[in-house]
Amino acid sequence: MFPEIKPYLSISITECGESLVAIPTTFALTTPHPYQSLGAEYGDLSPFYLREGVLRCLEESQKYLQSIKPNWHIRIFDAYRPLSVQKLMVDRTFRQLVEARGWNVDSLTSTQSEEILAKVLQFWAIPSLDRNTPPPHSTGAAVDVTLQDNYQLEVNMGSAIDEVSPRSFPNYFRPDDTSDTQKTQQFHVNRELLYAVMSYSGFQRHPNEWWHFSLGDQMWAWLVNQKGDRPDEVARYGRYED
Repeated sequence: MFPEIKPYLSISITECGESLVAIPTTFALTTPHPYQSLGAEYGDLSPFYLREGVLRCLEESQKYLQSIKPNWHIRIFDAYRPLSVQKLMVDRTFRQLVEARGWNVDSLTSTQSEEILAKVLQFWAIPSLDRNTPPPHSTGAAVDVTLQDNYQLEVNMGSAIDEVSPRSFPNYFRPDDTSDTQKTQQFHVNRELLYAVMSYSGFQRHPNEWWHFSLGDQMWAWLVNQKGDRPDEVARYGRYED
């Protein structure tokens, strides 16, 4: 059902063996967690875990944020995600898009199914059981984040996390003509601030998601390679195993 179409999956993984650790409450955590509210199970862990080295970099990013925006915080929407949760959310998104078109998930044509799946895979990783092609969140090296201001309010980025639409593309609100409003221009400013904060410590941003950042996984290595500075970078985090 899931074609191998994502280019970062060709990146080699040299697992470093770091543990998953809990993200401390010095960050703003999104609770109740939306996936857990849908019945997602994390076992002894939670959505708020990351690899040790990734968490250290996230802490550096928050320090940088607070040096320019005192009392602001990085708000964590989601981090570690078991394969079962990845599959749950991919299947759920597929069903939602089918129903939004007025179709029946049990009677889709092959063309309809391919159309919906292509849309889903713009934003969601394949829940692959192959250890060579893990979903980024299942490595403990990817995190979905936004910003929280000094009033403890979530900063408006112009679209919700996990929204399956072009509005989720990082540069969707980039000013390009006189029709841009001050409000939509601010969405771009906010996204650029988030990008600056996260890239400060080495995170790379998902090409299609303003909220998704990774460090040390296949997507991160592929994006680093694309920039040309380190063309032979490999991943150091594969699928997390206890």
